[in-house]
Amino acid sequence: MLTLIRQGTVFAPDPLDKKDVLISDDKIAAVCEPGQIDIKGIDIKTIDASDKIITPGLIDSHVHILGGGGEGGPATRAPEITVEDIIECGVTTVIGCLGTDGTTRHMESLLAKARGLEEEGITTFIFSGSYQIPPPTLTGSIRSDLILIDKVIGAGEIAISDHRSSQPTYEEFARLAADCRVGGMLGGKAGILHLHLGDGPRKLEMLFRLIKETEIPVTQLIPTHVNRNKSLFDDAIQFIQSGGFVDITAGNDPAAGENNGVSIKSAIQTCLEQKASLSQVTISSDGNGSMPVFDEKGNLHGLTIATQKSLLKNIRYLVQKNVLKLHDAIKPLTINPAIFYKLHQKGEIKVNKDADLILLDTDLNITDSFARGRQMMSDKKLLAKGTFSLK
Repeated sequence: MLTLIRQGTVFAPDPLDKKDVLISDDKIAAVCEPGQIDIKGIDIKTIDASDKIITPGLIDSHVHILGGGGEGGPATRAPEITVEDIIECGVTTVIGCLGTDGTTRHMESLLAKARGLEEEGITTFIFSGSYQIPPPTLTGSIRSDLILIDKVIGAGEIAISDHRSSQPTYEEFARLAADCRVGGMLGGKAGILHLHLGDGPRKLEMLFRLIKETEIPVTQLIPTHVNRNKSLFDDAIQFIQSGGFVDITAGNDPAAGENNGVSIKSAIQTCLEQKASLSQVTISSDGNGSMPVFDEKGNLHGLTIATQKSLLKNIRYLVQKNVLKLHDAIKPLTINPAIFYKLHQKGEIKVNKDADLILLDTDLNITDSFARGRQMMSDKKLLAKGTFSLK
């Protein structure tokens, strides 16, 4: 199957101006000057993108594909995500995780859900584990999961500096990081230790100690939710300056941080002011995870749900408020996670890469999308549907 997208303004993610993009099966076959591609004698689908922007599909590196939450009891468990929800948000690749509840949600279910979403059209990976150490696994160890299970690319989200964590010792933490390192090497994967950060006063203390006292590279770790509060984000800036990557959680309100957190806008501006490289920043949604609000005694008194809709919403805000140019605003959701997680076929519009593309109008609203060459949206209408779709 050949699809030719004509005369779109391409951000690959770097700006390439007007280009024609040829898709062959699941790959990008050509990125050329408009009019250079002339194919005759075979069927080819043509899309006029002369008034559209073309970017790589978004990579959401922290999604509760089974649903998250449960901190307020069984009725507060968030629902599973659907492929329609993912596609409508411009996402074509997700990394799934369990979260707080590693008891009533299981690694086997997480893997099955990831495989199901991939059959429905998108690309999926997962983290082994949940908040606690030792983490739940598929094979008995994180190292074995990384070596033997294709979809496992790291451990996470492991909770630290949080009243919901298992309060791991430094030694337990270091041993898990070492398993991620070696398992990733032997499995040919990134082997990332993906860390949930809470409001605790220790912040990134164990990460700084690990990179000071061991030989484990700083790039083996990524803390997420680092914009939870200003003090934690100050530590995150220092971690970036030490060579590490951090993951910022996109809030539903781009103009403000969630629950007094640091907004995406403020986080990016702080990185620019402190000369903390944005190439070491990823942005994720925490999609279908609960967003609990606790008082100073740890009592739950509020609960909302995270959504992947926050991703494009925040990109639009950063561009429209002149915080970043579009090509820089999309990098934390395209090329940055592709490089960090060693997703070699993702994150770029480039020949022989996976044909994961989204088309945006001039207001940066999604109109069309392709996941591994399959058209999932056309003119703002969903083409792809889940097995039990209600849409």
